[in-house]
Amino acid sequence: MRYGVIGCGMMGQEHLRNIALLDGAEVAAIFEPDADMAARAQALAPGARMVGSLDALLAVEALDALVIVSPNQCHAAQLRQIAAQRALPVLVEKPLFTDPADHGALRALAADYPAPIWVAMEYRYMPPIAALVAEAQEATGGVQMLTIREHRFPFLDKVGNWNRFNRNTGGTFVEKCCHFFDLMRLILGSDPVRVMASAGQAVNHLDEQYGGEAPDILDHGYVIVDFDSGARAMLELCMFAEGAEYQEVISATGPKGKIEALVPGPTRFWPDQLGAPPEPRVIVSPRDPKGPQERVIPVDPTLLEAGDHNGSTYYQHLRFLHLLRDGQGVPEVTVQDGTWAVLMGMAAQISASEHRVVSMSDLL
Repeated sequence: MRYGVIGCGMMGQEHLRNIALLDGAEVAAIFEPDADMAARAQALAPGARMVGSLDALLAVEALDALVIVSPNQCHAAQLRQIAAQRALPVLVEKPLFTDPADHGALRALAADYPAPIWVAMEYRYMPPIAALVAEAQEATGGVQMLTIREHRFPFLDKVGNWNRFNRNTGGTFVEKCCHFFDLMRLILGSDPVRVMASAGQAVNHLDEQYGGEAPDILDHGYVIVDFDSGARAMLELCMFAEGAEYQEVISATGPKGKIEALVPGPTRFWPDQLGAPPEPRVIVSPRDPKGPQERVIPVDPTLLEAGDHNGSTYYQHLRFLHLLRDGQGVPEVTVQDGTWAVLMGMAAQISASEHRVVSMSDLL
């Protein structure tokens, strides 16, 4: 399978490293307008043809699928161009879109698109989170409360500093947290009905200026979501807590008990003087008989070296590759899934800025 990759910054390079680990897959062409990022991408995929535009990429005959890893604000327009010129199977990075005006157009595009569109939601494929998803119903007896906590490092530097501004990212709750809103829907098997958020910019990027503008992205907050099943979920985000042992902690609780997934941050950020980095874990805590059951969920070190997402980018690509080879079936993460995740993030942004509860029906 031959891939064309659109955008090869930090995350694009992670995709390149993971495609290289797949049997029978290669990157045939790359469009990356930044010269430094293009050189790094060429080093990772020396056999790939470097092109200067999306038009030129779509003109490369030897392509079986596309991977969109461009800045957030580019995704919707690039999907529209691909649909108009050459509707290949697509793996598109989150968020699916950042402008509410694109919602209806992308829904219509997906309805008529003749090939799979898979929205990249790597967190689904982190081994400890995948274990929690698989075991949540049995462990809890039906999830009634779901808590997702991410204590992590600040936003990294990106080309042109595009990720410092809401107009490009969609806002922190869209850019960073659409992963978690996707997990909420997946774990609860239900759609959201209302969102309430409190958030701000307290620590990060306060002394930065870009073209005379100060960054306006949030660096911490809480989001509470009510679901139509009656279940409730909460997100706690802090982007100035990189000293924590675990980056993500997910807890699902129901009448039978609780299950938790503990996910370390990127291994490259773990200080050598502290020894081996923490291992991913799952803890099942039944109510009766009491007695937490904890187990390590190992991740292949090769996969940890290939990216910052606990091996999930590889597992996601493996499933996408199987879909391409089978030539049938539907993506595990659909345009509808990607749309819900973005709309939940947008609702959280509105709630935090306007200090009110937001009904999802207002966005739908």
